[in-house]
Amino acid sequence: MTIEQNVKKFQESITQELIITKDRVRDLIATANWGKEGSYKEAILIKTIKSFLPLNLNIGTGFILGNSDNIYGTDSNISTQLDIIIYDNKIPVIFKEGDFVILTDTPVRAVIEVKTRADNYSANIKKKNALNNIINTLDQLNKFSSFRAQNQRNRNKFVGIFSYEYNDSRFTDDTINCALRESKGIVNHISLGPNKFIRFWKNTENLFPRPRISENCYIKYNIENLSFSYFISNLLHLIADEDPDERDWFSFPIEGTKERYRVEDPIAINH
Repeated sequence: MTIEQNVKKFQESITQELIITKDRVRDLIATANWGKEGSYKEAILIKTIKSFLPLNLNIGTGFILGNSDNIYGTDSNISTQLDIIIYDNKIPVIFKEGDFVILTDTPVRAVIEVKTRADNYSANIKKKNALNNIINTLDQLNKFSSFRAQNQRNRNKFVGIFSYEYNDSRFTDDTINCALRESKGIVNHISLGPNKFIRFWKNTENLFPRPRISENCYIKYNIENLSFSYFISNLLHLIADEDPDERDWFSFPIEGTKERYRVEDPIAINH
């Protein structure tokens, strides 16, 4: 067995561990309290991500405050409560109690919304009462366009949606494509169940085979049992002070890269 195969199995085990732990809770509580089960699923993902974080980053849940008027605070903006916030602990927070935090947008490296299941039930995006979890969540996170979009390395902050389950047959539905176009790259990483992964690319020139669109597009991938670990690996590479690109072989262990597993043509975004 080669080293690459061992690494791939290690990354697949992250996906498997998340699913096993999630199912353990479901087996115990059945349908007794789905709200608490949802909270526990956030805790499961937080625990997994936390085990990989560098020491200068913290992870929790809470709110982000923004204000374009740094002197008098006359132009304030506040997020909805966010499932997961990853932030630089070298910058002061406004309030912290346990894992709950309220902070300005400067120290924020990543925000993640966690879903139990994100299915596409409606073919009509205009009917708001029929919108599904993923579209509602995309709309919610699109509000981050009013916050600082870049970290200290002038990279986009990681804004992601993580769903434990997904109806694979709906992955290519144009409803999702419309919602992604509306997001315009604000939401940049999406994991839909263990196999489906979506990433926003500002530039695709270094991808092989090269897509027909060279910039500002979403690409969907079918990477069996690796969606969760690729979501976490992309997160870690984006939020680190220095991109740990010397460990690409470990973080992204698909032979020939995941570009071999594109599901359809890229979804172009007009900024």
